Amino acid sequence: MTKFLAMFAVALGCCYLPSAAAAQMVETPAPKDCQPTIVGTVENFALSSVVFNVTRTVRVFLPAGYNDTANRTRRYPVLYMFDGQNLFDACLAYDHVHEWQVDETVTRLIDEGKIVPLIVVGLDNAKSARGSEYLPWGDNIQNPGGSAPSGNRMPEFLIKEVMPAIAGKYRVAEGRENTGIGGSSYGGIAALYVGISAPTVFGKVLAESPVLWPGNAAIVRETSYLGMAPLKVFMAYGLKEWDKPGMNEAEVKMIRQVEMNLKNALISPSEVKVILDPEAHHNEAAWARRLPEALTYLFPAQ
Repeated sequence: MTKFLAMFAVALGCCYLPSAAAAQMVETPAPKDCQPTIVGTVENFALSSVVFNVTRTVRVFLPAGYNDTANRTRRYPVLYMFDGQNLFDACLAYDHVHEWQVDETVTRLIDEGKIVPLIVVGLDNAKSARGSEYLPWGDNIQNPGGSAPSGNRMPEFLIKEVMPAIAGKYRVAEGRENTGIGGSSYGGIAALYVGISAPTVFGKVLAESPVLWPGNAAIVRETSYLGMAPLKVFMAYGLKEWDKPGMNEAEVKMIRQVEMNLKNALISPSEVKVILDPEAHHNEAAWARRLPEALTYLFPAQ
């Protein structure tokens, strides 16, 4: 593993970054004529966090029929996702063009009977502090000398602040079998970290294009000799995410090691599905395209 990380460092030099793996998200105002792309119901509210000392926008997608009288006692599984700005509305996405199309995809898959009706909670990122908030370990390859990471507090933020706020406002099903966490890039490693830190709370993990080298591939060590792992984990990676020799191979090697570690947890191992997408790059278009497969794996219809 050291050989591959050294290869990363040499090839990167000081300046090569894949778009969404950068330490910060560049924010520009949406064009005045941008038309919202939300399908169905997405409700927003502001959440004041003591853990991160911020006020964060929370975006909640509700499945069709949630407010119907016939469903007034029904409780729904929940998928919490990072980078909430990029999930539902192209006008809010960092480039104002590409988004995950979560609302369209969930609506279609429910209508087709492929997944259970579920709530998706999007948590806006911290913009310039995104990397610091998502990473439990420093990224000395992409962001040497950057802010001290605070991602080790992400499980606390979710469990003590986000989840109680959602449970107070919406009819959510309890139990790790009904609770997922997902993200991409830095959000992908954040989702994995949350899943292994609180496997009795988060039973399902969606990790798209996870950046696994921070902390000298600390996630590989952290997943070794687990007592309990999440119930199900979906990981996916595009084999054209990097254009430097050896980088994609190194990422795949780390993903495969994490996969094996999760499957070998001592008491409660994970079911793991890994997708290696030959032509895919590191972007929302790839994550949106693979989302149906991730959701049907993690939240299949009963």
